[in-house]
Amino acid sequence: MKSLRRLGAVATLLAIPGASVRMSAQEGERPVFRVKVDMVVLAFNVTDNKGRYINGLKPSDFRILEDGIVQKIATFAEGNRPAVQVLEDGTTRPLIATTPESGGAGTASAAELRSDAFIGTNVFVLFDTSNYMYRGFVYASDAIADFIRGLDRADSVAVYTFSRNLNRASPLSRDRNDVITGLRSAVAGDDAALYNALLLTLRDASKVPGRKVVIVFSNGPDNASMVAPDDVRAVAEDEGIPIYVISTADATKDVTSSAVFRRISTRTGGKTYFAKTWQKQVEAFESIREDLGNSYTITYYPAQNPNEGFRKIAVEIVSDPGKKLRVRARPGYRPRAGF
Repeated sequence: MKSLRRLGAVATLLAIPGASVRMSAQEGERPVFRVKVDMVVLAFNVTDNKGRYINGLKPSDFRILEDGIVQKIATFAEGNRPAVQVLEDGTTRPLIATTPESGGAGTASAAELRSDAFIGTNVFVLFDTSNYMYRGFVYASDAIADFIRGLDRADSVAVYTFSRNLNRASPLSRDRNDVITGLRSAVAGDDAALYNALLLTLRDASKVPGRKVVIVFSNGPDNASMVAPDDVRAVAEDEGIPIYVISTADATKDVTSSAVFRRISTRTGGKTYFAKTWQKQVEAFESIREDLGNSYTITYYPAQNPNEGFRKIAVEIVSDPGKKLRVRARPGYRPRAGF
C-alpha cells in the first residue's frame, strides 16, 4: 500500500538537505516554489527496568538512527504537549501554525510542520460487533465509552465498528458526546472480517497528520477477511501507526489469534491485552490511556540512504550511558517509492 505524497511551501524548507525544489510560473505571475519532502513520524515510550515511564527527556537526550545513519530531529513532543521545532544548534522553538494540507502517514509532508498537527493524539477505536461479541457487547461498549471520556482534551477520537463490513460510526472528533453517540448506535452483526476492517481503518488514519494510534477491541477470531494479518501489520509498520489490541478471548484457547495480535502490536510499537472480564477491559483501556500520555513523538527527514527495502530505526538515549532505560517503538519501515 503506497503512502500519500503532498506539496509544501519551500520557504520553511530551504535549509533541509536533500529537499527537491521546483519553481514554476506563468507569464505575468509571481513564481511559485514547490517541494516534495517526506518526514518520518516516530512515536515511542521510555521506561526503566521496572516498567515505570520516564518523563522529562529532551531532544538532546535522543539519537535517532536509520540503518545506522544518524538523523536530524525536526520536531519533538512529549505526551500531549505542543510539539516544538528542533533547530540546527539543538535549541527548540514553537511550531508556527500554517494552512493544513491533506494527508499524513508514517511519513508526512513538510507542510505538516505546524503546531495544530502535533497536539494530542488521533485515536481510532475499532470495535468488533460480530457475532463473536454477542455475550459481552454491552459491557464492551461501556468500557469504550469510559475510555473516550477519559482521553486528554487535546486528543481526537473516532469509533469504527465491524462485523463482515466496516462501519464508520463516528468520524474523528474532539466532541466526546458526538463520538459516544456514534458508539451507542452500533449493533451486533454477523461474521468477523477483522483484518479487512483494520486495513481500512489504517488507510483512514494514514490521511491524518500528526500522531495517531489504532485500538482494536475484539474477541479475536476472523472468519471473513480477504487480507492476511501480516500484510496489514506491514502497512501499520510502514505508516508508523501503533496498534493496541484488547482481546476478550482467553489467550490459551485461541493460540493463533493471540500470536497474531502480539505480533501486530509489538511490530508497530503498541501492546496487546487479554481481558476477559469487564474490569480487565477497563484496566486495559486505562493502561493505553496512560501509555499515550507518557509517550514521545519525534519527526525527522530521512538522510540519504540507498536502501529501498526495510529500514531499521533505532532510538538511543545518549543521557543513559548505562543503558538502563528501555525504548518501545516500531523497528522500522519500508520507504515509499521515490525516496
